Formats: sequence, C-alpha cells, structure tokens
Amino acid sequence: MSFNFSFATASQILFGNHSLEKVPGIVAKMGKNILLVTGRNTEKAQQLSARFPSETKVSLFQIESEPTLQVIKAGTKMAQSNNCDVVIGLGGGSVIDGAKAIAALATNKGDLMDYLEVIGKGEALTEAPLPSIAIPTTAGTGAEVTKNSVIKSLEHNVKVSLRSDLMYPNVAVIDPVLTYSMSPELTASTGVDALTHLLETFVSNQANPFVDMICREGLYCISRSLLRAYKNGSEKKAREDMAMASMLGGMALANVKLGAIHGFAGPMGGMFPIPHGAICAGLMAAVIQINIEVLTEQGKDIEKFKELAKILTGSDLAKAEDAIVWADNLIEALQIPGLSKCGLLEDDFPELIKKAKVASSMKGNPVELNDEQLRWMLEKSF
Repeated sequence: MSFNFSFATASQILFGNHSLEKVPGIVAKMGKNILLVTGRNTEKAQQLSARFPSETKVSLFQIESEPTLQVIKAGTKMAQSNNCDVVIGLGGGSVIDGAKAIAALATNKGDLMDYLEVIGKGEALTEAPLPSIAIPTTAGTGAEVTKNSVIKSLEHNVKVSLRSDLMYPNVAVIDPVLTYSMSPELTASTGVDALTHLLETFVSNQANPFVDMICREGLYCISRSLLRAYKNGSEKKAREDMAMASMLGGMALANVKLGAIHGFAGPMGGMFPIPHGAICAGLMAAVIQINIEVLTEQGKDIEKFKELAKILTGSDLAKAEDAIVWADNLIEALQIPGLSKCGLLEDDFPELIKKAKVASSMKGNPVELNDEQLRWMLEKSF
C-alpha cells in the first residue's frame, strides 16, 4: 500500500433527495445555452428542461444505448453548432460518459481518435472542456465523479476510454430519488458494477489509505443494501446507500486502477451485447478466487481479501475465501444471467485474453496473471 498519493474528483458534489431541484440555480451561474444529454426515455429530461427560465436555451441530445465514436461526434457537432456553453448529462453511466466526452471534444481540436486510449493516439486534451453537470439516474457506474468516458468502437469491437484530469464534471448532482424508477434487473446490474469498482480498487496494487477509507464505506453500504434495493425499489435507505456506494466507487476508480474483472469487461463488452454489470457479476467470484490463490502461492499478503470478506459477510471470523462464497450467493440471489447465456463461446477466449492483457484496468490487479490463469477465470465464469 502506498502512503504517497493524490486524489481528485468532481469540483462540487451535491448529494441528497430532491437535489435535482437545485440544478437550475447551479446552471444560472454557468451559462444559458445548454446541451442536455439524456437516454432513450426523455421524461426526466423534459421535466428538468421545464424548470429552466425562458431565456435559457436547451438542446436535447439522446444516447439511446452505449456511446459509440459516431454518437460522440454527432453530439459534439450539435454542441458546437448550437454554441452551447454548458453540458448536462442526465441518465445512466453511458449518458454521463457521453456528456463528458462531448464537453471535452467541443473545445479541443482534432478527431476523437486522437485522444482515445488503446485504439487511438492517446494524446492529452489541451483545452478545458465545456462546463458540465452530471446527474445520475442509476446507481452503479459512478461516472458523475470520474475523469474518463467509456466509448465503444464498432470497428474495433472494443470499449476504450477517453481520459483526462480535465474531464471531471464541474458539478455532480446525486439525487437518490431519481433511482427509484429502476427495475429490479437494472438495480442488480448497476449495483454489481458499483460493488466491483469498490472491490477492485480496495485490493488494487495501487491502493492507498485514503481510497481504502472510501472503499470500506462503499462496501458496507452495498453489503447491507443491494439486495434490499433489488427486492424493494422504493426503500429510501437502501436507495440512498446504493447512490452513495456508486459515487464512492467512482471516486475510487478515478484515482486507483481497477483489476482483472474490468480488464475483461472492456473487450467483452465490445465483442458481445452483454450488459456491463452482467460481465462483472459473471467474473467476480472467479477473479477473487484466482487472486487469493496466486497471492498465496507466491507467499504474498492476502490481508486485504480477509478484510474484504469480513466487510461483505458482516462476520469478524470470515476468511478470505468467504468473499468468494458471498459473491456467488449474491449473484444467484440477484438472478443475473451467466456469461454462457449471453452469446460468449469458448472459441472467443483467446481473443478476449489477448485484448484483456493490454487493457488499462488490468494494470491494477493485485498480482500479474498469465494466460493460463486468465483462461481459468473465463472457464470458471462460463
């Protein structure tokens, strides 16, 4: 664990039930020409638009699925053509990621590929993005407090990041009430994503005491509330816990690299139409298990995994391996379909392993895993 670290997040965080009502006042200090990025369902966006004064111009841009290169370019063109001076992302992680990317590309010259990791040139942004506000309507990605946008390349069949310290939203507005309308299935999928962010950053080889503190609180929130939110979507405390956990997970992953679960998630999500949360769910137990086994074989410390198990199970007597059982039981209770039911075949394993090994997230895994160990993970998850 490093005692030398830095930490960054959104410039301002506004958390609380009905905090959406404060957005018009925040926007008034930022600009009067808004690009409002939203998802397939525009109901919440229309309600927010109605709150703005008549002199405020609102241009609506929809991201109906995952943001692709083509979608980001179209949104950027709209922002520039309409001379927008503020970008608001109101929706799930894909919407907020799209809004952050559009805000960045609107002020920076060149093509999106110039700035993308892995498949692009990976150049640094030189200009500050348009002022942005991130308002999540799900509890999972934590995108409202991160500095990257996950973008899908249809040409390369992979998801990659546009990443910059300049891309943190100016304001993150987290209103748990907005998550009440999530279905049980979406609650489960996004909740597991938040859990994975917290879990992987907690055991990351880049872990530090400050992020550990954040992860512990987030893991406690999820361990007591994810199943409750899944079973009763209107339970106030459970929804608040999950919104908090999602935000804390975003803070953690913005400052510490993740691990093998997300190392596979980018390539797998690019190659197959599998929900991100389902990928995380499918891989979670196997990744915990292989990391514990390899660390033990190498005579390295597994205290973080012991602490993880104690937090998740609520038992001070828990052993590291109990985290594996807990994860398996959770995924079963949430009824998230396995990877074998999502179109993934064993013939795809070599390509997945090849792509995962060069993924940015894989660099944070607590121990380096070889091809054989990575394949075992896939087989175990399959």
